[in-house]
Amino acid sequence: MGSFHDVSFPLNLAFGASGGPVRKAHITPLASGGERRNSPHAHSRRHYNAAAGLKSNADLQKLIAFFEARHGQLYSFRFKDPVDHLSCEIEQTPAPNDQFIGYGDGETLRFQLYKNYGDAAGHYRRKITKPVSVSLALDGGEMDPADFSLDARTGVVTFTAAPEMDSIITAGFAFDVAVRFASDRLDVSLEAFGAGEVTQVPLVEVFDA
Repeated sequence: MGSFHDVSFPLNLAFGASGGPVRKAHITPLASGGERRNSPHAHSRRHYNAAAGLKSNADLQKLIAFFEARHGQLYSFRFKDPVDHLSCEIEQTPAPNDQFIGYGDGETLRFQLYKNYGDAAGHYRRKITKPVSVSLALDGGEMDPADFSLDARTGVVTFTAAPEMDSIITAGFAFDVAVRFASDRLDVSLEAFGAGEVTQVPLVEVFDA
C-alpha cells in the first residue's frame, strides 16, 4: 500500500467528471457468421476524465498542485465517482440493508464490503476497498456502531463478537474509488480573463492500493 496516498481528488474538480466501468472482451468471428466471445478479466476497471470540473484558473492551480503532490502517475488516491459512490441508488440515502456481504458462522469476525450489480440473467459482485462510511445489520436489525470497526483503507469490517451461524450480514455505505492519473503530463492552456482549459484529465482505477 506504499504507493497509495490516502487523500481525495478535490471534490469540486471531480464534480461533472465523465467515465465509468470498462470491460474488455475478445470477440472472434466464426466461419458460420456467429461469434465466440470471452473476457480476459474477471473485473471491470473504471476510467474517468475529470476535465469538466475545471472552471477557473484557481481550479487549474489546484489540479497542478495535486498532480505534482502525487508525482504524476506514481501515487494513487481517492476519487468520488459522481454517479456510483453509494450502496444504494444515487438519489437515496445508504441503509444497513442495502448490500449482502456474508453469512455468520459463529467464528468469523472480519467481513469484506461488496456492492452487488445484476438482474435475473447475470450478476457481478464488486469489492469495495475505500469506504467513507458504513452501517451494518444482522438479520435485518441495525447494529450499534460500537459493535464493529471499519478499515477505511481495505473495506473490511471487524465485529467485536462473531455473528451467529447463518445470520445474514448486510451493509450500507458511501465509498470512493482508488485511482491514479493515467498520463505523465497535464496539457494546460490559459485563456482570456484568467480562465483555464484542460481538455483531458484521465484517471484510471487501481486494484493494488
